[in-house]
Amino acid sequence: MTSATNPATDLTPFPDHTQLPESDGTFVKNFQEHPQSILLTDSIKPILEKRHPDGQYCIGQDSGIYWRMTDPPEKGAAAPDWFYVGNVPPTLEGQTRRSYVLWREFIAPLIVLEFVSGDGREERDKTPWKGKFWIYEQVIRPPFYGIYEVNKASVEVYELIGGEYQLLTANERGHYPIHSLEVELGIWQGQYQNMELPWLRWWDLQGNLLLTGEERAEQEHQRAEQERRRAERLAAQLRSLGIEPDA
Repeated sequence: MTSATNPATDLTPFPDHTQLPESDGTFVKNFQEHPQSILLTDSIKPILEKRHPDGQYCIGQDSGIYWRMTDPPEKGAAAPDWFYVGNVPPTLEGQTRRSYVLWREFIAPLIVLEFVSGDGREERDKTPWKGKFWIYEQVIRPPFYGIYEVNKASVEVYELIGGEYQLLTANERGHYPIHSLEVELGIWQGQYQNMELPWLRWWDLQGNLLLTGEERAEQEHQRAEQERRRAERLAAQLRSLGIEPDA
């Protein structure tokens, strides 16, 4: 006697992040890309921790976003240099994410950033089903898409409006507000990890640069040093008046 089939279990399920390739075999184009991603992640962490006190968010750095099934599977993925997704767990069943699979989670990234290594044509390619710009605009659909060119010291930021990306105009500080994150995105000329370059960075909506953990520690050290010197000057002034300062 043949047992009845169960459509719910007999159908082949769509693969998850553990069953899909985590790389297409390419590599980072230059030495600046990984530090740039770390800089973005490190400096925005306090904002995201405030926004997600439950820790439910993830950041991808040169990681795949699977958006359709193809053969081979990696042809159905886009791999932004940096992206942020809110309201999803940072790990899945205790495992580190190998990729972000849209058909498993459905929530699009809020912002996707590409770092240009060539002439920028790849990042602006609107060829249906192939071009990065088209895939982000028509399928993955993050509300914001940024194209950063370190060699031109520039960033273009697009917002998804009416189903199409519209190029935003910078504010008076030359930044692009991302109001849902309460931050601005722009170019900062300075030294990071021993390289003096025009880096892509975050500011708050009042125009204050969001600092990395190392920068925050250095700022606190400088404040403590200034306080120590102020206390020493005050003590010296008191002694000159014949007053012994309290220990």
